[in-house]
Formats: sequence, structure tokens, C-alpha cells
Amino acid sequence: MTSADSHWFEKMATHMGAAYLRYSFTKGTKQEVDFIVDRLGLKPGMRILDIGCGPGRHANELATRGFLVHGIDISESFVEIAKSKAPLGATFERMDARKLTFEDEFDVAICLCQGAFGLMTAQGEDALVLRGIRKALRSEGKLALSAFNAYFSVKYHTDAEFDANLGVSHEKTEVRNTSGTPLEVDLWTGCYTPRELRLMLDLAGFEVQEVLSVDPGSYKEAPPSLESSEFLVIAFASPSHREGSL
Repeated sequence: MTSADSHWFEKMATHMGAAYLRYSFTKGTKQEVDFIVDRLGLKPGMRILDIGCGPGRHANELATRGFLVHGIDISESFVEIAKSKAPLGATFERMDARKLTFEDEFDVAICLCQGAFGLMTAQGEDALVLRGIRKALRSEGKLALSAFNAYFSVKYHTDAEFDANLGVSHEKTEVRNTSGTPLEVDLWTGCYTPRELRLMLDLAGFEVQEVLSVDPGSYKEAPPSLESSEFLVIAFASPSHREGSL
């Protein structure tokens, strides 16, 4: 899986299209944005990169609040949906998160709801995503990144298969498009512990401020636990560390 066209997510996203926004986990966008804006101390006019932006729900919400947001996603279908709903200040393009081309361009990066990070299940690909994000950020730029909770997956996802060696959850499910046509798909999700996230972010050139337990639409100040579906990492780009020094 090295090119945009080869990623397993593309087929699923193309089939779902706008129906993706019918899923319950997409309904908490405003609450999630409220929390991130407050937690990161964001100010209108800041430039934000949304990695794995999907149909643009976070990017477009941020743009309505006066931020300059650029969203990238591997799915052309999702990018076109995002563009069709884009307010002033939001732009989008198709791009593989493993091959980000930005350098010192953004004040903030967000990567939420398994947007790219966590869907890159081949060895080392999530690390590539993190290094690309670090390179895209200006010195001391801010990052909000969510990842699936490995503890939660093992404890509660009884219908999925968890690979203890790779830390990847695999499940078969059915998704539908706007016409209701079903498609059976395989879902692979990289799952993480807080310790793993801190180590990975440190190696990529970030200083982790905190790791919080969150659920979609319920972002809050809560310490890591076994009971939340996701972890939310708040981090800052280390000014003394650049991608080229790895």
C-alpha cells in the first residue's frame, strides 16, 4: 500500500459517499471542535491542516469560526463532498497522508476520528503520517490527534479480531450508500495505548501535553482509561526537532 489508489479505505469511502455523515459518530462535530479550540487556545486566523478530513465536517466547522483550514483525504469522493459544503476559509485536496508535501505552513494540525492515523496498518505507516504532520507545522505548532483505544478494543469489541502482535483490530461489516445499497467491507484499525502514543509522538518530534479518554461527540478532560473508545492526544511541535534529524 504505497499509493493513494491502493489504500483499502478508498473503496469503502467511494461507496458510502455522503451517507457517511448519517453515522452516529459523525454527529458530535460542534462539541469536538468546541473542545479542541478551547484546549489548544486557538485564535481565528490561524492556519489549520486537517489530515484525513473525510467529508470535511471538522474543517468546515472550523472555517465558519474564522480559521483558515486546508483538509486532505485519500478519498476523492470525500474531498468532493467537502468542497461542495465548504464555507469561506476552507480548502480541500486529495492527498495520501503518508506523503504530505507541506513544510512549515500551519499553526495547527488535527487528525481526528481515525482520519489517516490508525488506518495505516502496515508496519511504520502511522509513523510516516506523524513525521509528515510535524514537517507541515511551524515551530511550536499544535496538534490534536485521536487514536483508537487498544484497551477498549480488547475489552469490548467481541465481534472483531484483535491481532495482539500488530495491535490491529479487524472486523467485517456492512456499509450503505445514499440509496441504501449495502457493501460488505473489511475494516482494519490500528489501536494504541497512551504509552505507545507518547513514544511515537516523541520520536516524530512532538512534546505531548496530555492524553485524554474521549468518545465521538464527547471530548472532555478525562485521564486515560479502559472505558473510552478513543484517546485524544494534545501535543506541540518541538522547536528543536525537525524531520530531517531522524
